[in-house]
Amino acid sequence: MWCHRLSHLQSRLQNLLRRGVPCWAFQQPNFKSLFPLAIHWHHTASESLKCAWQQHEDHFELHYASTVMRFDYVWLRDHCRSASCYNSKTHQRSLDTASVDLCIKPKTIRLDETTLFFTWPDGHVTKYDLDWLVRNSYEGQKQKVIQPRILWNAEIYQRAQVPSVDFQSFLETNEGLKNFLQNFLLYGIAFVENVPPTQEHTEKLAERISLIRETIYGRMWYFTSDFSRGDTAYTKLALDRHTDTTYFQEPCGIQVFHCLKHEGTGGRTLLVDGFYAAEQVLQKAPEEFELLTKVPLKHEYIENVGECHNHMIGVGPVLNIYPWNKELYLIRYNNYDRAVINTVPYDVVHRWYTAHRTLTVELRRPENEFWVKLKPGRVLFIDNWRVLHGRESFTGYRQLCGCYLTRDDVLNTARLLGLQA
Repeated sequence: MWCHRLSHLQSRLQNLLRRGVPCWAFQQPNFKSLFPLAIHWHHTASESLKCAWQQHEDHFELHYASTVMRFDYVWLRDHCRSASCYNSKTHQRSLDTASVDLCIKPKTIRLDETTLFFTWPDGHVTKYDLDWLVRNSYEGQKQKVIQPRILWNAEIYQRAQVPSVDFQSFLETNEGLKNFLQNFLLYGIAFVENVPPTQEHTEKLAERISLIRETIYGRMWYFTSDFSRGDTAYTKLALDRHTDTTYFQEPCGIQVFHCLKHEGTGGRTLLVDGFYAAEQVLQKAPEEFELLTKVPLKHEYIENVGECHNHMIGVGPVLNIYPWNKELYLIRYNNYDRAVINTVPYDVVHRWYTAHRTLTVELRRPENEFWVKLKPGRVLFIDNWRVLHGRESFTGYRQLCGCYLTRDDVLNTARLLGLQA
């Protein structure tokens, strides 16, 4: 009997679709009356809440806070926050996800004010606050920015008059540290002033916000133009804009620069907001932006100088985005260290060169270049996943020290101070 009735309903629906019934008609009362068993929406009694939900065969649909959300039933069971499923002290899951029936469906669903209750076949009850579901739904995350940023060219950054933070305030107060991190998260660069020009004080400064990331260059690096390493940075030559350690599988997150001494001319540091340039590409040539997010490239560092012998390879696209909200989170751009392109066929290669040229044009626009002269006592922090750096050639003796910081630890410090990161 039920099979016959369902077959009859399906036949009527197909006839309506063949006749070209518009989508909006499916929400009209007269249409719903034709299918009293096929469509059953539940609404809250409160008009101010404006919540409606429907139990489908394979998912749960919720309309709330101007958002249409759909949840898989296994997901709803897996994310249960009851005491037996989730340890609220450690914020870790206790439920064995592999024990959940992949065909699970709730026996009953009810809404009590702003809380949904799901009763499962074994009698277990899962409850969710409506706002929690909005925050954690795929549809909610699509609308959410992971890290707020202010994109800039030279004029925008200079007009913003972003303040530096004093060394003592940075070290001794949470307010000074928070102000610094807020500027760093928004702009991708930040300065600390009045730092004693020594490697020891620079190290102390860095350790205030993060663990120092030890690499093939050591923990703290200290260099002059003596070509002691197999890298152009250890010369007096100009360096075009680039991001560092593209040849690491995970490029270093933050770079710290402190010029301890310079007895000569030139040597200004170039800073370019790679995300600003990428946004221009997205607006002008979206298909090229997309290609730069998809083509994997190899970057390589080969060194055989003195006792330093290294061969590093990192693989990834030039632009890296979160797939659910298309937010850009990493640019990997270094023409010096890009290896042979052999990961895609020839027709894609030529399209990639075109897209790469478009991005390079944006990165090299003079209006996007912010030049700054590093001097003793002024320490520069750079988001190496966002801001490209370079330098003009210089004369004379120049000493620089600095380090790389672990990105996770910097963001951890920011979150603990109440910042979105």
